[in-house]
Amino acid sequence: MDSRVSGTTSNGETKPVYPVVEKAEDGNLERGQWNNKMEFVLSVAGEIIGLGNVWRFPYLCYKNGGGAFFIPYLIFLFTCGIPVFLLETALGQYTSQGSITAWRKICPIFEGIGYSSQVIVVLLNTYYIVVLAWALFYLFNSFAVDLPWGSCRHEWNTEHCVEFKKTNGSLNVTFENATSPVIEFWERRVLRISDGIHHLGSLNWELALCLLLAWVICYFCVWKGVKSAGKVVYFTATFPYLMLMVLLIRGVTLPGAAQGIRFYLYPDPTRLVDPQVWMDAGTQIFFSFAICLGCLTALGSYNKYHNNCYRDCIALCFLNSGTSFVAGFAIFSILGFMSQEQGLPISEVAESGPGLAFIAYPRAVVMLPFSPLWAFCFFFMIVLLGLDSQFVCVESLVTALVDLNPEMFRKKNRREFLILGVSVFSFLVGLVMLTEGGMYVFQVFDYYAASGMSLLFVAIFESICVAWVYGAGRFYDNLEDMIGYRPWPLIKYCWVFLTPAVCTATFLFSLIKYTPLTYNKKYTYPWWGHALGWLLALSSMVCIPTWIVYKLSTSKGRGEVAQKYPCILWPEGPAQQHYCPRRAGLSPPSPSLHPLAVGEQRPPQKREDWHHFSLKLYPSIHPSDEH
Repeated sequence: MDSRVSGTTSNGETKPVYPVVEKAEDGNLERGQWNNKMEFVLSVAGEIIGLGNVWRFPYLCYKNGGGAFFIPYLIFLFTCGIPVFLLETALGQYTSQGSITAWRKICPIFEGIGYSSQVIVVLLNTYYIVVLAWALFYLFNSFAVDLPWGSCRHEWNTEHCVEFKKTNGSLNVTFENATSPVIEFWERRVLRISDGIHHLGSLNWELALCLLLAWVICYFCVWKGVKSAGKVVYFTATFPYLMLMVLLIRGVTLPGAAQGIRFYLYPDPTRLVDPQVWMDAGTQIFFSFAICLGCLTALGSYNKYHNNCYRDCIALCFLNSGTSFVAGFAIFSILGFMSQEQGLPISEVAESGPGLAFIAYPRAVVMLPFSPLWAFCFFFMIVLLGLDSQFVCVESLVTALVDLNPEMFRKKNRREFLILGVSVFSFLVGLVMLTEGGMYVFQVFDYYAASGMSLLFVAIFESICVAWVYGAGRFYDNLEDMIGYRPWPLIKYCWVFLTPAVCTATFLFSLIKYTPLTYNKKYTYPWWGHALGWLLALSSMVCIPTWIVYKLSTSKGRGEVAQKYPCILWPEGPAQQHYCPRRAGLSPPSPSLHPLAVGEQRPPQKREDWHHFSLKLYPSIHPSDEH
């Protein structure tokens, strides 16, 4: 086992500067590893390629200038998406730890980054799976010969329900306050929605059973960790592509498909002057790439030390963006067909989020021959897309907790009971969102808990910690040690300058442009609803400054912060007492000397000097300075 560490020697005792990591190719048998690279790649693909690729990206592209939207999207992809994606994955692989202890290993004072990401995951686990409950309900109803959302002949329909059909190029009936059977099925049969968040009402037991089924499936996907998850993803991560291709082929062969695709891609460069377009591009990158959630760190931690995570990350990022692009053709070809059949402009049939999955697409399916078949294909794809993302988030949380308390949870059946506890807790909280007023609660969680502001806030501190405190050059050396060569230098520029600058600017802009949450552009939430939302958002963001204050106030040593910083900024490892010179009774070495001067034997090669980008917070000693 190679545990080579850069460091200093005093009285025969090594004081490492880098965190001690496991580098054995056979891995830590107690913790587990992926059986092969494909399991890792499919698991990450299943996590990042989710519902947002299908129901969010195509709509944002259409709304924000069509093909012109790719300009800000690609800028954010290369300045934020790929760099942070690689940073988190490489961090997990290098430390072989979950998202909390991984940050502790490289910089203890920023351990709060891990706590912040896991608070977001806890909140995400409770509401994201509710979408699966809705999708399962639609999936089961797809087995009917006549789809229940295709007609007005049901007990939940009102006198305002109108079945829209094409008659000589126009609607057969038009009158004020008319509603479609699709909307009434969604609001009156599925949601049974009340008049506001103040009226939660009764629980929809059918949806509760669907939610229970979703959690049972999720539990057994991850109950044995990577051993079970690595096998499940062979199906859950690949089959949605088959469904997407089937829907794409069917969509582009429909009349009106070309018109829909034209609206999807037709460039409108004038939209680029709108700052909201850039904001949408940035938040889509963070949502779609699952960064700042700790999931990539957790999945990367099960890699072998010398796995080429750089190549994997680049390929996965392009796969994710490519899937979003292709999904747009599948969705907008169907919307173009709807537009032609109903005689409505695209703007009136295009939807985003749950509105696309549970209103727009079901409405289109009713117009197709063999509609139950196409409904089954679509909702089965939605279930699989959501399931992957859900159980990986659960695995991320469990990995973080197990690595945080290995003595407690790495015993027989303890991990399984922990997963069960997480599942039961999340299920019980999720039941609130299946009441008559549950949709309003769901919107609060979706708008605030895992909002762009929370993710951007975490990304700012991630890039600052790695690039300016730990050192971009040092982390780049760690990456080179793992993969055997130095990646594209532009990524370091992004870590140091572009990523924190872009994330900070986008974060501030999101605060300035903040608009209170509404439901369906009609219902206005009460003040306490917004207060609840901000509490959810701040519950994750407050972890980082709170942990910094905690470490500063509890670290050993008295006096100025500068006298304490070796204990709270130096990387930690298994032999923790060796990492802080003050704990070992030594004076902190001079911060002006570079840690790579000692202990690293590398092949001679020409490399740029990046170490001046570090704030010199990790001191080390030249050989001549050893005691």
